[in-house]
Amino acid sequence: MEPVSPLSPLEQALHTARALVLADLVAGEVAEADVVSLVEESVVQRRWWVEQWPDGVEYVAGLVAQDVQDALLDKYGRWPLCPVCGAGDPHALEVEPELGPDPHWVCHKAGVKVAAVGSLGPATS
Repeated sequence: MEPVSPLSPLEQALHTARALVLADLVAGEVAEADVVSLVEESVVQRRWWVEQWPDGVEYVAGLVAQDVQDALLDKYGRWPLCPVCGAGDPHALEVEPELGPDPHWVCHKAGVKVAAVGSLGPATS
């Protein structure tokens, strides 16, 4: 039996990014098959991106989250909706830093970090 080779740092980062964004989609109860395919499309695109710029490997989770957020906006509307601001127009959280390690969902209206990417709580109505 051939030994299983460990995943490369790129593959580890892509698997982690996929898992974190899927966790947030599940928490928001929007992880339908067509939405999951948006995650997969982003992972494919980001694989190519990191192959071109290996130093960007630690930014993959935030970028995949942003890619999925942008794709959902085009097809379905804002995601994830801010759970902090109860009044006013519903608005989406944003990923910060836009290009950096340790991405978080942030509400710019309230000026607060809501959760790390992958750690959003269940959707509340």
